[in-house]
Amino acid sequence: MVLELYNVGLVVLGIALFGVAVLPRFVSDRAVSMPVFFVAFGMLAFGLPIGLPPPDPLEQGTTTEHLTELGVIIALMGVGLKIDRFPGLRAWASTWRLLAITMPLSIAGAALFGRWVGLGIPTAILLGACIAPTDPVLASEVQVGGPGMGNEEEGLEEAAGGEDEVRFALTSEAGLNDGLAFPFTNLAIATALVGLAPGNWIGEWLLVDVGYRIVVGVIAGVVLGYLTARLIFATEPDTPVAESVQGLEAIAGTLLVYGATELVAGYGFIAVFVAALMVRHYERTHEYNRSLHEVSEFAEQVMMALIMVFFGGAIVGGLLEPLTLEAIAAAVAIVFVVRPLAGLVGFLGFDRDPAERATIAFFGIRGIGSFYYLAYGLNHAAFPDSGLLWAVVGAVVLVSIVVHGITATPAVRWLEARAD
Repeated sequence: MVLELYNVGLVVLGIALFGVAVLPRFVSDRAVSMPVFFVAFGMLAFGLPIGLPPPDPLEQGTTTEHLTELGVIIALMGVGLKIDRFPGLRAWASTWRLLAITMPLSIAGAALFGRWVGLGIPTAILLGACIAPTDPVLASEVQVGGPGMGNEEEGLEEAAGGEDEVRFALTSEAGLNDGLAFPFTNLAIATALVGLAPGNWIGEWLLVDVGYRIVVGVIAGVVLGYLTARLIFATEPDTPVAESVQGLEAIAGTLLVYGATELVAGYGFIAVFVAALMVRHYERTHEYNRSLHEVSEFAEQVMMALIMVFFGGAIVGGLLEPLTLEAIAAAVAIVFVVRPLAGLVGFLGFDRDPAERATIAFFGIRGIGSFYYLAYGLNHAAFPDSGLLWAVVGAVVLVSIVVHGITATPAVRWLEARAD
């Protein structure tokens, strides 16, 4: 029986990998995204009577945390490696608005909906933190192209670095808010562990979780990213073996930077993204940047496929069963009301076309990062109604995958037509 289950698992894994390789040939220009297919395949594979036990993120919390953690950090490296625009206050103005205004408003709005469906205050805060990250994996249809591409061929208005503002804003936001959501997750954990009285945790939270860990994440990313870049570009791959593994440094650097930063209690998510930017801008015109990006993107797509298949399996296993009518309404509102409104508020006074601002506000795609933060939070503290919390977050991600996956390509084409 165990051997049969193993073989069935191999078949499912093989089909998923075939999907990673073949689906882009058919869906890249259509109003549907790859994650939709993988979620559907996961529901089919785990729903059929072939012996596969559906994943249970509540029972398998540690596995869920580490699998989604790996998916996020690989995606963050890929995101950083394809951003051509130099970091700066003015050049990244849309990013700072999304991080400083839109993200906190989204967290607060989701937390209020959490209270409305009956979640306790710590659990509601955790819900807000979980839906804060815009996903760097599932938002590929509305992100910038590979390094040096800049999407000039897309016909949209170009900004510094050759990247249109919509794609750049969503890409850079996805790269940074995965790490900046961590203090809010730790806030939820603190309130769950020691209570709501600010005197019990506020000082340590501000000093350590908001201050120290963010600063260490940035510094580690700069230093380790620079050292990684020097090592990568020090020599050329001029032997058959070297050429066969070119680009693998992207994955090696991801693991090294993340692990080293976490060892000194910094935010590894921030460090990985900053390190990727350092690598990208060390030798901006070097052809090897594309090899790094291609390997990173390949690993990213494989991880996305696996996690989405497991997500589909979890849905079949009853992940969404705790949903009430109020919880369903809250999940829909988080996607269609909370993020869009928070995005529009964040862009008040921003000198861009209203259609671009609305597009950026709408495409706050939720996904693997939300799963990671939820698993992390539940693994570090006891939260009441964890089953309902998983159901709400799962519903938010499912709605986001379907709605944003269907609308991303038409939205980009519509913006292209406006720019012509």
